[in-house]
Amino acid sequence: MKRTKLLRWGLWIVLGLGSMAMVLPFYWMVLTSVKSKSEIVRIPPSFLPESLTLSNYVEAWERLQFPLLLRNSAFLATTMTALILLSSALVGYVFAKVDFPGREPIFILVLSSMMIPFNVVMIPLFLLIVRLDWADSYWGIIVPGIFSSFGIFLMRQVMGTIPEDLLDAARIDGASEFSIFWRVALPLSTSPIAALGILTFMGQWDSFLWPLIVLTRADLFTLPVGLALFNNRFYTEYGPLLAGATISVVPILILFFSAQRLFMESVALQGMKL
Repeated sequence: MKRTKLLRWGLWIVLGLGSMAMVLPFYWMVLTSVKSKSEIVRIPPSFLPESLTLSNYVEAWERLQFPLLLRNSAFLATTMTALILLSSALVGYVFAKVDFPGREPIFILVLSSMMIPFNVVMIPLFLLIVRLDWADSYWGIIVPGIFSSFGIFLMRQVMGTIPEDLLDAARIDGASEFSIFWRVALPLSTSPIAALGILTFMGQWDSFLWPLIVLTRADLFTLPVGLALFNNRFYTEYGPLLAGATISVVPILILFFSAQRLFMESVALQGMKL
């Protein structure tokens, strides 16, 4: 019993230290965003602000046209998330439940694409975007990212756990294969889809490199690209930058806490299946 208690206390200590390591950067970002510019660059830094100020938020909001950046990021993240969820669920269902020649080699090829770094395909992909005249437009961002290898792999594993009896019963009733996918398989996979949606939205909301490469017009910039304007050639304006970063985190927190139950259900279900 003593050994069990010691192990439990050790586990709590490790988890507590890990949680502090994850929360500390966010805590430092929020506190720095309400400090004055002179206090931000002070050495040694102050852990608590001496006087709270919202001037950094006002400056970031006015200089970057925050409503426009938020609208652009919300449009791209929502569109990309919806398309990736649809394509991942549909392709995952095909790989899991439809028997066709070359299914396993093609699936292995899809998994292999997960091991290719984006930096390797970045230049040829951009050249293709230029050839298609999609540079400096949202088409150049949306179309190359419609399919997600990780999303296809996850949904294939999820769809594979659906009992064949349910699908056969729908086929006997005369349902088409797409109707079976839409009315039977998809409703049974809501929790994993919600988890994939949260992860996808977070990734698209924070996407920086590819939008920076494709977009040149300021009215099309997303929030991460707009925040990079505070990083000048000789210095970085940390106050407005961290204030804008704090604002950009709010939609992600709202999304996560609103869908937290579905996310945790997905993790628990996948753990039981494994």
